[in-house]
Amino acid sequence: MFYSTIKHYRQTLGSAFVGVVLLGLAAPVTAQLKIGFVNVPKVMDQAPQARAADGRLEKEFGPRDSEILAMKRDVVKSTDKLTKNSAVMSAAERQRQESEVRQLRREIRRLEDEFREDVNLRRSQELGKLQREVVAVIQALAKAEKFDLIISDGVIFASGKVDITDNVISRLKKGK
Repeated sequence: MFYSTIKHYRQTLGSAFVGVVLLGLAAPVTAQLKIGFVNVPKVMDQAPQARAADGRLEKEFGPRDSEILAMKRDVVKSTDKLTKNSAVMSAAERQRQESEVRQLRREIRRLEDEFREDVNLRRSQELGKLQREVVAVIQALAKAEKFDLIISDGVIFASGKVDITDNVISRLKKGK
């Protein structure tokens, strides 16, 4: 019993000693580092460049979107007209109009698919451009303010002392 108690104290003291030594070694290293954190989703959401990119996409794709919506309204009108008048139409006329409605629906689906692909491609291009600009601003800020490390994703908590997100947004608003 006495021997196991001494062994337990030795292990506890040994673990405590190793912890204190490691803490002592780590403290001087962290005291010399300047670390910053950037909340990239917040930057991407609040950067004026993101709003400008949204505006460019809206300007570029708005007319096509309006055209597709107008075509959808035409299909609804044609379908309603067909439903109302089908009783008084000849079989051939009804088949012709049903065929036109089906063909218009296929055309709309094709146009929507192309539209979606084009929008996604352009959005990716704009997002890539914005990401490169954000990274350049973060790197410039890090160099200007002599940061040793800037972290972003995967952080569970960052205190206000290391959060430089607002500084990055401010620089983006100024144009670097």
